[in-house]
Amino acid sequence: MAESGAGMTTMGNARDIGERLLLAMRRGDVALAVAVLVILTALILPLPSWLLDFGLSISITFSVLVLMVAVFIEKPLQFSSFPTVLLIATLIRLSLNMASTRLILGHGNEGVEGAGQVIAAFSSFIMSGSFVIGIIVFIILVIVNFVVITKGSGRIAEVAARFTLDGLPGKQMAIDADLSAGMIDETQAKKRRSDLESESQFFGAMDGASKFVRGDAIAGLMIVGINVVAGMIIGMAQGGMSFTQAAEIYTRLTVGDGLVTQVPSLLISVAAGMLVTKAGVQDSVDKALFDQLAGYPRAIGTAGALMGLMSVVPGMPFLPFALLSVGMGIAAVMVDRNQRRIASEAEQQKSQTLSMSAPPAEEPISTALKMDLVRLELGYGLLQLISNPRTLKLTDQIKALRRAIASEMGFIMPSVRIQDNMQLPANTYIIYVKEVESGRGDLRPNMLLVMDPRGEDITIPGEPTKEPTFGLPAMWVEATAREEALFRGYTVVDPPTVVTTHITEIVKDNMAELLSHSETQKLMDELDKIHQKLVAELIPTQISVGGVQRVLQNLLTELVSIRDLPTILEGIAEACSHTRNVTLITEHVRARLARQISEANTGPQGFIPLLTLSAEWEQSFSESLVGAGEDKQLSMAPSKLQEFISKVRQSFERHAMQGESPVLLTGPSVRPYVRSIVERFRASTVVMSQSEIHAKAKIKTLGQI
Repeated sequence: MAESGAGMTTMGNARDIGERLLLAMRRGDVALAVAVLVILTALILPLPSWLLDFGLSISITFSVLVLMVAVFIEKPLQFSSFPTVLLIATLIRLSLNMASTRLILGHGNEGVEGAGQVIAAFSSFIMSGSFVIGIIVFIILVIVNFVVITKGSGRIAEVAARFTLDGLPGKQMAIDADLSAGMIDETQAKKRRSDLESESQFFGAMDGASKFVRGDAIAGLMIVGINVVAGMIIGMAQGGMSFTQAAEIYTRLTVGDGLVTQVPSLLISVAAGMLVTKAGVQDSVDKALFDQLAGYPRAIGTAGALMGLMSVVPGMPFLPFALLSVGMGIAAVMVDRNQRRIASEAEQQKSQTLSMSAPPAEEPISTALKMDLVRLELGYGLLQLISNPRTLKLTDQIKALRRAIASEMGFIMPSVRIQDNMQLPANTYIIYVKEVESGRGDLRPNMLLVMDPRGEDITIPGEPTKEPTFGLPAMWVEATAREEALFRGYTVVDPPTVVTTHITEIVKDNMAELLSHSETQKLMDELDKIHQKLVAELIPTQISVGGVQRVLQNLLTELVSIRDLPTILEGIAEACSHTRNVTLITEHVRARLARQISEANTGPQGFIPLLTLSAEWEQSFSESLVGAGEDKQLSMAPSKLQEFISKVRQSFERHAMQGESPVLLTGPSVRPYVRSIVERFRASTVVMSQSEIHAKAKIKTLGQI
């Protein structure tokens, strides 16, 4: 009973192991791994003749399947696994060659069926009973495969891979330009980038995979030669055959084996050639050939006429050429009628469409007049900034910049159109704002820009230059010097960041000009529902959208964030109750934004550094205001104005040498006029009034002007 229980346990374990193996084999990856191991095992272990016949049948079937797939696919990327398939097919043929070699050399003395029935059938049917014919057919197949098809497809794959990689930056830039222009969305852009990457990888792999076919053809020639010589030696030395018998039997077997392997190799080579030659064809091979070859009735008719002339040439067979001539003539007439019918239907449909549609508007003119608010033009040497996978792409940095400016300033930066300009020097870029050049610079795409924040000389070897945004002394160094530069305390910037920084400063300098009437309306439309009542009460009864636009532009000119738009609109509503002057409305809004303005100008020490305007200068500015009512203008004597400019410049330069950047504090009534003077020689200087200092803000007076 114990033995019976043990036997049942063993049978149960075997059944479990079998079930697990079946489950594992159902998985595609496990099945493929087992198949590859079987193929590699056939290179080492001998196979019986019946198993060799089965393997040769699989090889031929597999090659026919690959060829048919290559014929019926519409785009090469639909068969992107072809390089791997080519490797597997080559391994199958080499393993079968090794197995057939063992059988030929070991059992060739048994006759032509010693290496299996498939090889015997090829040696008798294709060779027509003569091994000389078989040798000639085999050599011709090798020449066709190796010299014609393989060499041509390999060259096409090499050129296609090179041109695909060379054109990759331009194609990626076109995708990014379409994305920035809103012609495609992010999902479509990702799909196009993925297709480009797959295409480059496919043609690169095809360039290398074509060497498999060439190596297979060379290996086939060498194996045939070895089998013939070694078989004759074995047949005469061990089998007791005569030279003639050994030569006939082993040559038949070897050439039959070569033909069996060369036929699948030829099919795979033709499939590879079809794939690489379909690079510009967006349809299956049959449709492309029939549409393009049979699309010209004159060409068909001319070819038919030539065939008719060939049929009456003395010595030429009349019937074949005459039949071809008549057939091509009929085909030319039918194709011509079909094309005329299609053209007539298209013309009628076009006429119906034109009659039903309204006259087109002047869209082409408006399209021609449309200008880019912000445009970046790159020399051809900088195109890699858009597609370099090793660094953050320039387009991604610009997207992050738009989000950062919107978060910081409440201003929606327009899309940046990026385009190449072959007329520019290779490493030069230009930034345009409303079609007007606003900045340019030169980059070294594969290097890093190093600056010393202390203003000292840079000791790392490199190319001296000027930082394009602020004009600071800098140095272009090799990418390998990054760690050393950071260790010495230098500021290290990559080329995309240099361009992004330049765009940031130019956009900030031109935010007021870039804020259009439509953008102002859009900002108010996108306010929360709870604020829409305020907008309805304010516009258009108290102020127009253009008036709000001018107030926002005044704030952006002095880099005051307009993100708190509800507070700004509340300030406008309060000011409109007693004035319509945009300057006075702006000053009232600035007072409402006192907390925000004070926080923005608070230094790292936690206080606002101030330089106050003396009472004498306050009085001088007040007395220089001329005009009736609210329409006042500054009319100060030139000598007095020059004296004020000199004092302000001296005071700020003295504090700048001490590492301080103070704020100029004035009275509310003269602040806009003081600012209009200061911005002409120190645009970055902040001018605030006492009403803009928040009650809880900490201040420190550094001096007085």
